[in-house]
Amino acid sequence: MQRDNWLPELFNDLMNVGLAATKPCTTAPAINVMETADAYIVEVAAPGLKKEEFFVNINDEGNLVIKLEKEEASKQEDEKMHYLRREFSYTKYEQTLILPDDVEKDKIGAKVNDGILTVTLPKVEQSRVKVARSIEIG
Repeated sequence: MQRDNWLPELFNDLMNVGLAATKPCTTAPAINVMETADAYIVEVAAPGLKKEEFFVNINDEGNLVIKLEKEEASKQEDEKMHYLRREFSYTKYEQTLILPDDVEKDKIGAKVNDGILTVTLPKVEQSRVKVARSIEIG
């Protein structure tokens, strides 16, 4: 059993700081899901992203799909070699949430404020959920 496998890798990562070999970031945004009497509220933390970089929709199966996508290119000139170096940063995330039956899908709304995407899922009014009626026998 090798319990200390992480130590050489950690040591190598610390020694390679500043070299071209970097590891991609694979952290998913944090999500909060809350419920009030009138709605469900989904919050997705995505600091630095603009509203144009979010995509929220209902798919063919009636599930809520939240996507974010950001591509960032930075240029840095290396004076010793006299060439232009490009580094790309690309973030892509997708989350599918199965919606409860009491969500009024036509009234779902979303907004971005201070790096947080907030999706409001209004509940169907109670009077419309419980439909009592007489059924005529023919």
